[in-house]
Amino acid sequence: MLKILLDNKNGTVWDISDIVTDMSWTTTRVGRPASFEFTLIGSAIFQDRAFEINNGDIVRVTKDDVHVFYGYVFSIDMNEDAEIGVKAYDQVRYLLNKDTIVFKNQTIGDIIRQIAEKFNLKTGRIDDAGYKIPSMVEDGQTLLDMIEKAITLTMSATGQFYVFFDDFGELSLRDVRSFDAGIYVGDGSLMTGFEHTRDIDSDTYNQIKLYRDNQKTGRREVYMAKDSANIAKWGVLQLYEKIDENMNDAQISEMLDRLAKLKNREQRTLKLDAIGDVRVRSGMYLPIVIESLGINQPMMVDEVKHRFSGADHTMSLTLKVV
Repeated sequence: MLKILLDNKNGTVWDISDIVTDMSWTTTRVGRPASFEFTLIGSAIFQDRAFEINNGDIVRVTKDDVHVFYGYVFSIDMNEDAEIGVKAYDQVRYLLNKDTIVFKNQTIGDIIRQIAEKFNLKTGRIDDAGYKIPSMVEDGQTLLDMIEKAITLTMSATGQFYVFFDDFGELSLRDVRSFDAGIYVGDGSLMTGFEHTRDIDSDTYNQIKLYRDNQKTGRREVYMAKDSANIAKWGVLQLYEKIDENMNDAQISEMLDRLAKLKNREQRTLKLDAIGDVRVRSGMYLPIVIESLGINQPMMVDEVKHRFSGADHTMSLTLKVV
């Protein structure tokens, strides 16, 4: 059973585990904070006249010894039956603020720590990516977009994936190679249903053009890699990106090779319904075994929604091959 604590920030902490229904916890790998939604039973919430719930209150959720969610109330609804619907987000919600910041020769971790310090956010484990991004000039962008851009630039330059998330109240950056749930899902393990999609519509490119503007010559330099065989099958699907002017030819060639390996293929998406396990969250590699699809490999969790109803716990996962 989940243990849910509500902290009013005035020294009062309520254990609301027994008066909560319709709970869901959602994590998404890119673009959104994690959320925890629940309903407080109308007949129970006012039994203690001192009880209150306000926007900004802290919600802490654990299950056994596992930290599940630490966040802040952002929305409170009440219906005619006096039931209260609550939606809380983790610390990443504050990264939807916009700002203008210039970064020079900084790693992803440096950028996260600089932003966190500026906006009074807490950081935790931040794995060292090793790669310093030469320059990022971000004008009027969300803080989360800045961090995710840094992750993308690092992936393009090194071929290595990192996942950024709030780890129970601390902003964290993890190398996906060391980020797993310690279980597998599929035949004989948790899975109750699946939907499998292959597409060239979402993130597939068979012609890659990288360009930079040469300040000395005043000319635009273009570097290209293409796969004629896949162009014949799929038509031209072009990725067109600006690169840093300080990159040398060897670095550009290596970047082209990495992007071609990553993008010049069908993208496969798998949606699973399964018995829930709170160790599973977005961003991690999760071993998947489904014999009928010929799948026996780790896949990256793009999104997972956990649903809790009494003793029942289920989860719906969206995964992708990386």
